Amino acid sequence: MSDSLTPAELFAAKTDAELLYLAQHAAQYPAAVGEAAVLELQRRGLVPEAAPPVQPHPKPVPEPAAGGIGWGALRGVLGFREGYRVTPLLLWLNLLGYGLLAVSGGSLWHPTAATLVQWGSNFSPLTLPGQPWRLLTSVFLHGGVGHLLMNMASLVFLGLLTERLTGSRRLLLVYLACGVAGSLTSLWWHVQGVNSVGASGAIFGLYGLLLATLVRRPNALTRPERYTVGLFVLYLLAGSLATGLQTYATDNAAHLGGLVTGAVLGTAFPPADNGKSAPV
Repeated sequence: MSDSLTPAELFAAKTDAELLYLAQHAAQYPAAVGEAAVLELQRRGLVPEAAPPVQPHPKPVPEPAAGGIGWGALRGVLGFREGYRVTPLLLWLNLLGYGLLAVSGGSLWHPTAATLVQWGSNFSPLTLPGQPWRLLTSVFLHGGVGHLLMNMASLVFLGLLTERLTGSRRLLLVYLACGVAGSLTSLWWHVQGVNSVGASGAIFGLYGLLLATLVRRPNALTRPERYTVGLFVLYLLAGSLATGLQTYATDNAAHLGGLVTGAVLGTAFPPADNGKSAPV
C-alpha cells in the first residue's frame, strides 16, 4: 500500500515523533526526506514556518549638489593637504596682492603703472638704488586679471607635479629665489629702464626645477609619465617664450633668468627622498 502513496501522503501517515526524528537527523538521509519531514511538521503547526529572507533595500546614491563638482575642484586647488602646502600658500599670496591693488583705488582689470610702483613693482629708478625689496614684492603683483589667471594656472599645474617630488620647503625656496633672479635679470637686460611685475620668473624657475628633478630622479615617474610631462613642459616653455618675443609687454628676460636659476638649483640640491620633504 505504501508504494502507491505520494511523498506527502507517506509523511502525513507518520507520527509526530517519527517526523521530529527525521527532521533532527536530516543529514543522515537524502535531502528530500528532511525537507518533507519539516514541511509536514509545519503543516501540523509543530514547527514555525520560516520567514522569507528580507531583501535589503539598496541605499540611494546621493546625486552631487548643483555646483558641488566645481566647488570641490576649487577647494582642491586652493586647499592645503599633504604634499600640497606651499602651492596654495603662493596662490593665496598672489591673490591677496592683486586684491590689495584693486581696493587701493587702482583699476580691477588693469592697475595703473603708478599703482604698481606704489605697491612694490620692479621699477628701475627705485629698486637697486635703495629699495631692493622690490625684487621680491614685484613677484606677487600682476598687471591685470588675465596676467594673474595665466600665471596662477601655470603655478597650479607645476605645483601639483613638482611639490610632491621635491618637497614643500625646496619648492618655496626655489620659487622665491627664481623670482628674485628673474627680477634681477630683467633689470640687467632692460638698460633703458623697466617697471615689471608678475610671477613669471618664479614660475619659469619651477619649470627648471621640475626638469632637473626628472633628469636626476628618473624613477620618480614611469617612463611614459616622464615622456609626457617632459614634452608637455617643453611645449609650454617654447610657447611662452615665443609669445614673449611677439609681445612687447612680456618680459622674457625674467623668464630666462628664472628658468636658468631653477634648473641650476634643481641640479645643485641633493636629490629629494622619494618625493617627500627634502633638506634644502
